[in-house]
Amino acid sequence: MSKRVYSPTAIRWLKWLAAVGTLFLTNWLMGQEPADTSPAAPPIVALANEHASLGHLLSVWTVLPFVSLLLCIAVLPLAAPHWWEHNKNKGIIAAVLGLPLAAYLAISFGSDGQGELLHAAKDYVSFICLLGSLYVISGGVFVRGSLDGTPLLNTALLGLGAVLASFVGTTGASVLLIRPLLRANQPRQKKAHIVVFFIFVVSNCGGLLTPLGDPPLFIGFLKGVPFLWTMRLVEQWALVNGLLLFIFMIWDQLVFNREEKERAGSQLEAVMQHERFGIDGLRNFAFLGGILATVYFSGSQQWAYGIQEGLMVALLLASYFSTSREIHGRNKFTFGPIIEVAVLFAGIFVTMIPALLILNANGKSMGITQPWQYFWAAGMLSSFLDNAPTYLTFAATACGIQNIQPEGQYLAEFLKLPAEANAVQILAAISCGAVFMGANTYIGNGPNFMVKAIAEENGVKMPSFFGYMAYSGAILIPIFVVVTFVFFRG
Repeated sequence: MSKRVYSPTAIRWLKWLAAVGTLFLTNWLMGQEPADTSPAAPPIVALANEHASLGHLLSVWTVLPFVSLLLCIAVLPLAAPHWWEHNKNKGIIAAVLGLPLAAYLAISFGSDGQGELLHAAKDYVSFICLLGSLYVISGGVFVRGSLDGTPLLNTALLGLGAVLASFVGTTGASVLLIRPLLRANQPRQKKAHIVVFFIFVVSNCGGLLTPLGDPPLFIGFLKGVPFLWTMRLVEQWALVNGLLLFIFMIWDQLVFNREEKERAGSQLEAVMQHERFGIDGLRNFAFLGGILATVYFSGSQQWAYGIQEGLMVALLLASYFSTSREIHGRNKFTFGPIIEVAVLFAGIFVTMIPALLILNANGKSMGITQPWQYFWAAGMLSSFLDNAPTYLTFAATACGIQNIQPEGQYLAEFLKLPAEANAVQILAAISCGAVFMGANTYIGNGPNFMVKAIAEENGVKMPSFFGYMAYSGAILIPIFVVVTFVFFRG
């Protein structure tokens, strides 16, 4: 085996991750119990002899940096694609919009504003540690073998991805399966629809059943949603993914039949030279199991902040350094996508603070009370914004209506409300909306653009931003209408 050579960028990021993990574990071993992982309640500020939450004191203009950042994420890849492709430029945008707001909160509201920033920073670290560990570990698994690219095989791969997405994350499942799918369909001429449905199913709708599946659900878990609570959404998961797989198989069969008639001979001849099926990097499945166990026990055992994050970093490093560079090379693995996520989410987690506080403070006046309203409101915003803060925004809104402050494990308190509060249905609607409708656009969920980039790198001509929305509008929106009538009418 040839000696691994690490790039300077990889070394810098791995040193940073090692330092973070060391700090977390040192803090734990020294017996210093850190503060709770969850954001504290909005600070209480004295005003005219009354106490008002910080959300009531913040001006609406403080939401503008959040809106501006999300608009940049949506528009700049289209308006200035070459400039936007550099993570340094994304960092400039995040800093320009996030740092002034952070300074305003820290200076104008003193310890209260500083506390909000600290809690947001802790949530950000937990979030990135999970996404980063799943991304790196999944990138160390390579699936080899001769695959024939038939509609049946493609449907089976998408179905497998729908299951895997809930347990290794939509990002992890996407990284594991997109390259085998592209290799299987290399002889085919029209394959953009295959990648589009892959994004629908594997990169989004499949990740509904555990907190590992999608970032919004992990955020909910950090806020007190029991680890197995999302398993109750299996009916919604089965309906949406079942319909998508059924539609895809018919669509792909029609395209496949047309291609078979148009070309000389059968495209299946391209895979007659058989390569035995196998998986390289099997040890990484043990690391994936370690991530799953870490997330579960950190919540069920109420670990001090930093233990979970330190273990995730340790598993990430163990996976990366124990995986041969040949496997990473065949997977075309780079740190680019996860660095992009880390940079953008640093800005998002800061700029969303005012939006969350204002929405929670004014939740009763929004007029959103029914599960179907939460489903579509959370879903449509998740289509264009990021689905993790969108989930948290509407969860905080629902709690605000019930006079529950967003502190500690506040969603656990929300789920314990009497049946007439309809809390379970509301949280189910928010969860489904945030996860499912992240598939509506390329910017709705982190893996979407990553899968698109990998496909284009492999010669697939993907639809434009609005071309992709034509697919989602024709296929996904009618399915979501069915979901509304079946599950969220009340």
